[in-house]
Amino acid sequence: MSNAVLPRPAQIAGRVFAWVLAGLIVVTFLAAVWIGVRGTLAYQHLLRVQTEVGQSTSALASDPASAVPSIARIAMEASEARQLTSDPIWSAAEVVPWVGPQLAAFGTVSASADELLSGAILPLATAAKDVSLDSLRPVGGRIDASSLTSLAEPASAAETRAREAANNVETIDRTPLVGVAASAVDKTGELLDQSATAIDTLAGAARLLPEMLGQDGERNYLLLVQNNAEWRSLGGITGTAILLHTNQGAVSLLDTQSAGAIVRDLREPVTTLPDEVVDIYGTRPGRYFHNLTQIPVFSIDGPLAREMYRTKTGLDVDGVIAVDPVLLSYVLEATGPVTLPSGEQLNAGNATRILMNEVYFRYSDPSAQDAFFAAATGAVFQALIDGRGSAPSLISALYRAGEQHRLLLWSADPADQAILADTTVAGPLPVTDDRTVRFGVYLNDGTGSKMSYYVKPDVAVEWTSCQPLTATGLRSLTLSLTLTNDAPSDAATSLPTYITGEGAYGTAPGTAKVVGNLYLPEGFEVVSSAASNGANFADATFQGRQVLTFGVDLTPQASTRITVEVRALTTATDAEAYVTPTADSSLDPVIRASCGSPGPGTLTLR
Repeated sequence: MSNAVLPRPAQIAGRVFAWVLAGLIVVTFLAAVWIGVRGTLAYQHLLRVQTEVGQSTSALASDPASAVPSIARIAMEASEARQLTSDPIWSAAEVVPWVGPQLAAFGTVSASADELLSGAILPLATAAKDVSLDSLRPVGGRIDASSLTSLAEPASAAETRAREAANNVETIDRTPLVGVAASAVDKTGELLDQSATAIDTLAGAARLLPEMLGQDGERNYLLLVQNNAEWRSLGGITGTAILLHTNQGAVSLLDTQSAGAIVRDLREPVTTLPDEVVDIYGTRPGRYFHNLTQIPVFSIDGPLAREMYRTKTGLDVDGVIAVDPVLLSYVLEATGPVTLPSGEQLNAGNATRILMNEVYFRYSDPSAQDAFFAAATGAVFQALIDGRGSAPSLISALYRAGEQHRLLLWSADPADQAILADTTVAGPLPVTDDRTVRFGVYLNDGTGSKMSYYVKPDVAVEWTSCQPLTATGLRSLTLSLTLTNDAPSDAATSLPTYITGEGAYGTAPGTAKVVGNLYLPEGFEVVSSAASNGANFADATFQGRQVLTFGVDLTPQASTRITVEVRALTTATDAEAYVTPTADSSLDPVIRASCGSPGPGTLTLR
């Protein structure tokens, strides 16, 4: 058999094809090497950014001048990573199946990190280099906030750039990502979001604080001290109100009123409450100062508190601030201990225990308890006003409390309130968006006592169905809440009657009655709801959200589990739940779960 010989044109075409194929292989190999080397270098730059940016931004808060060189160096690292992941070869490879999404995500992360550092943090640090935040430390009862005024404009510009960078990473489709790319997106996304929130807080403070301190005229604020030993949706009963007066930076504590004294002569709600409020909470929040924060929207609670105080005293305050004993303990970490009129010391380690539990063992008279509570709160704030502790440590304490929803603020000035509206300190309802589904888990005491101190909530959110992630899909979430009464078995006799309630409102001593309101995410429908104690759920609507209300009676050492499954067609892949802040500072009032995380995506409060 003879070998067939191809025609000469075919032979030439074959050689050309072979050379082209060989060339493509070589080019592809070289491009892969090029991308691999540049990707490795870029990753190393990003690792240094992730490792060092926290320390440098912390330095920015304490000493902006010394922080500028280190921030500039980290910004250079981010810029190098961006350059390495944005050349034409890299961009062309972003369309290649499987590897392309990894490269595109890595490029977006690098560009966003550069935008955050070079476009937001570095210009802000440069503008702040001549400002020492320690100048905000009170001196002689006066706070000079003029240094913040110069930061208002650069902080606002930095806020815009930082939020844009965070949004760019947030919109990355995480579905096809694996390994290093997935880790880089998650870690950088968290870093960007935290940085944007911190800059947003600074921008708001730079605009608001000088005015709140009376820079342009005297102001009065009503300070509410919530007691988490008796739960209300946003924390606890508002047992004490203190009048803060500011004028040209000088801060003074004036009138102190107990909740009982403020509403003693009140027979009707101070204002007409929306029907949605009455359907769930009745008229109690408008009649009883203790019940103000039963409504989980501080922009409603603040005006109610202002009107109650005006009815009692005739004074219209300019705003309302709410804090709790856990916040006071954070402040004490910064100021150091304070001495109470009784002679004992209150410090960061004992404040929550004394103020929310031990006081009831010491004093059986409610007026004596109120006096002790007011004196302790006044002593802590006086230490703050006297300038004890560094400004950065105090700012850190207040920022931490704000993130945990333990610091709330409402302003009667519409312009100021507009600045506050989108922040956590405004105390808004959780809002569901295209990326994150949000629940509200709000707990209220029904015992009429201080048994909430002993009740521990364990909250988890689990994605039971979250595919596909690349587009709108039917996704299901299960919210679970386990409530446990950790009071001693003999609580009925071993605890003071003021803590147990002694059955005054129909609950047996030692038993903790909890009334819960579950605010479901907008647009989601209930698949199922169940309570291990067989309780039924009342159904209502509040500001576009379905609200399920239930009641639980917990005997000592007993638990009840509540589960609710919801579903919707959505693009969201993350979930959060806002939970009533408790007396236990170790329980984070915000929990999170991700549809893209390994395992069930569950995070508990325990």
